[in-house]
Amino acid sequence: MAIATVAGHRSTGNPTVSTATFLGYRRPDGTVGIRNHLAIIPSVICANTVTERIAAQVPGAIALPHPHGCAQVGDDVGLTERILAGAGANPNVGAVLVIGLGCETCQSNDVASLIRTLAPGRPVVSFSIQEAGGSIKSITRGVAVARELATQIANLPRVPIGLDELIVATQCGESDHSTDTVSNPIVGEVVDHLVDLGARVIMGETTDWMDFEDHLSSRAAAPEIGARIHAVTARFRRGATANGAIVIGHEADADVLTGETTIEARALGCLAKGGTRPIQDVLDFGVRPSRPGLHLMDTPPHDAVSVTAMAAAGAHLCLFTTGRGTPVGNAIIPVVKVTANPLTSTRMGDNIDLSVAESGNGASRKAMVEALRALLVDVCNGAETVAEIIGHQDFAIHRIAPTV
Repeated sequence: MAIATVAGHRSTGNPTVSTATFLGYRRPDGTVGIRNHLAIIPSVICANTVTERIAAQVPGAIALPHPHGCAQVGDDVGLTERILAGAGANPNVGAVLVIGLGCETCQSNDVASLIRTLAPGRPVVSFSIQEAGGSIKSITRGVAVARELATQIANLPRVPIGLDELIVATQCGESDHSTDTVSNPIVGEVVDHLVDLGARVIMGETTDWMDFEDHLSSRAAAPEIGARIHAVTARFRRGATANGAIVIGHEADADVLTGETTIEARALGCLAKGGTRPIQDVLDFGVRPSRPGLHLMDTPPHDAVSVTAMAAAGAHLCLFTTGRGTPVGNAIIPVVKVTANPLTSTRMGDNIDLSVAESGNGASRKAMVEALRALLVDVCNGAETVAEIIGHQDFAIHRIAPTV
């Protein structure tokens, strides 16, 4: 198959695939995936090394190391369990092995049970290191189990799937003026196209909603959704103020050099990647959207954490705009990097999938929108993003501070 390169992106070059469909994996629960991962998930930090050693010995397996799962209680451990299970239940995952230590608060069998509930019919196996008799025995056992799971999903066929079945995440990081005025609006046009087809789109980063509650609420599909937008931003503002953080309307020193003068201007540009269609819901961290359309998700501005939340919510891929460049990827979903900064497209070309630096307001702008649409379909068909090629498999879970 011919390989084309666009700013580091590998294209399948398949002329037989329609831009309204892609070839994906139909799962037993009816969802579809654009990847067919075998996920090796540690329920606790103590199992990280074991899962990484297993994944290294089984082609196609990915480990999801993280620093949590121990000495957590209440909602905090509940969130860790939910995000781990959401990752294992993501449609891009074909089978899962969950490994714990045995004495942690986030137990491997609890995570595995939740995955089975979220993704009925998915092959899921779990055990603990203490049960297996130590790290070496766990690695040996885990490799055997993982190879069997890999065999079970190895020959799954790709079948034609409509773009309306996609869940697409959006994110921006290391933004500059070009991000907010060029690449985010281009992503926004693609988002509108996907929503019109019946797909689900998620936009996170609650900080970007600050002082735009009325604007976002005016786009809400129902009054209760607008009220939820106000409630979430009010809660975020109270927390930020209590910790002495500057939330909005002040100079953002890091952005002055790149054309932005205030956090407010940057936030307004960030919202452009969400397009113009009605907002269907406001989701908690890592919660899957239940209906087609545009959804907001309550996430922090930390790129890896926000993308992980949307992956745990079932997103198939992430459209990620950047001004100054960033290597962030994700263990479960492809992250498509888009920049409108010509310097970044050259200097950080290793990390960019599509440069829209030549985009203007006329035909070139329209061409870049079409290029991003085509790239999205290409990635759905299996073409690797540069983050995947390099091996950026970031996975980061948010924490909930205890209430005193």
